[in-house]
Amino acid sequence: MKKNLPGKLHFVGAGGIGMSALAQMARSLGHEVTGSDRALHAPENSAIFQALCAQGVKLCEQDGSVYQSFTPEAIIYSTAIEEDNPDFKNAPAGMERIHRSVALERSIQELSAELNFAVTGTCGKTSVSAWLAEALENLGQNPGVISGGLINAFRSENLAGNYRRGSGRYFVIEADESDKSLLNYPTDAALILNIGTDHYSKEELARVFGEFAANTSRIAVLEDQAYKTIRSLHKKDFLPGHQEKLLFSTDVHAPDRIDGIRVIRLNGFSSGKDGAYAAIDGHAKIRLPGPGFYTAANALAVYTALLALGFSPGDAIGSVESFHGVWRRFNAAGKNGKGALVFDDYAHNVEKIISCIEAGRELSSNRVIALFQPHGFKPFGFMREELFSALEKNLRPGDRFVLMPVFYAGGSSSFSPTAEEVAAEYQMKTRHAGRYLTFSGRKAAQDYLHEHSASGDVILVMGARDNSLSNWARTIARTT
Repeated sequence: MKKNLPGKLHFVGAGGIGMSALAQMARSLGHEVTGSDRALHAPENSAIFQALCAQGVKLCEQDGSVYQSFTPEAIIYSTAIEEDNPDFKNAPAGMERIHRSVALERSIQELSAELNFAVTGTCGKTSVSAWLAEALENLGQNPGVISGGLINAFRSENLAGNYRRGSGRYFVIEADESDKSLLNYPTDAALILNIGTDHYSKEELARVFGEFAANTSRIAVLEDQAYKTIRSLHKKDFLPGHQEKLLFSTDVHAPDRIDGIRVIRLNGFSSGKDGAYAAIDGHAKIRLPGPGFYTAANALAVYTALLALGFSPGDAIGSVESFHGVWRRFNAAGKNGKGALVFDDYAHNVEKIISCIEAGRELSSNRVIALFQPHGFKPFGFMREELFSALEKNLRPGDRFVLMPVFYAGGSSSFSPTAEEVAAEYQMKTRHAGRYLTFSGRKAAQDYLHEHSASGDVILVMGARDNSLSNWARTIARTT
């Protein structure tokens, strides 16, 4: 089979959730692969590095030393890699560089799958792409998947869970909008979950998602509000006539059709200490794998995608009922000494933070104490005002929101705003005493939780890019 990528590849930042998946994909397709990472020895990343090594990826320090023993034909990199990276600076002259999204496009072309299904949206794309892949597995389809999360059903000692080659008709892709790289590769089917504000304005995201949906060759599935937002921007029908189209809506009163496109509805949702349930498209209610209205919305999206692929309603709803989740997506970390439940979540933008708090509230008989570690100074500054507004609308009087120091992964940064500055600003603007807190480090936060948490509380540990947060959540459960 003719390779669309060179035979020898070096991945810069191979431990990243997306890059590690792509490195595994390249290796499974027969490429010789090396990878470097500046957090190579961080214990919280050991599961990913162990899986890479088990699959034949050779790992090294990110200091340019790889070229002493290996001469790659191309360097694979992501938008996060800066020009002064040692693996760039020390590369042989004329070495080809290939962006992650282009490498993904070429790798997809090497697969034997008949249909690739790309999932995107501001929120939920990791969970939904994982859920869609597991539902297809439940239907006996043996799908492939490349995801921005570690899918529990596909994890093992030698498999990280964010890539699975599969051997069936379908390959599921989590499509990243953060750098607009989802526009770099063609897709057979597209699923757009929502449009919020994370990396860009809603208008800019609507433009990007509209172009993405229009470029897909066979199937377009959109949330109804996302469809309306994109439609209003384009002022015309942006979806080609030859596409199979379906919409889905969490509004029980949504019309049966919008612009002639069928709408699949969520008929009901309930959640409590006995579990969360959803009724979809007229079916009897199903038990959801976790709390939160967003979980019901995700189930609805997966069900609609399966209908678009031609599965019967009965088979689709049956396959959706069994989902084992994704690592760091509202994972239970335990119960602390005071009786408070502790959960770990990847939430890192306004919509995800609020959804996580709402899910925690469903399980709390007292209050929610939410600890959030921003995943970079730039995104923290971008969400600063909107986050405060959303928190003021959603926090209850007794709830607490703790801003931890901003995670810094290296590279150039303004180092502003700080958690201390923003927490002080929030507290000055609210009328609720003690609502917003900040601590200089994790030990101080643990001391606070030991002193102030109580039975019936739910403690949330939220943040992206830093896998040590999962370990910290377990530490909180064990020591406070």
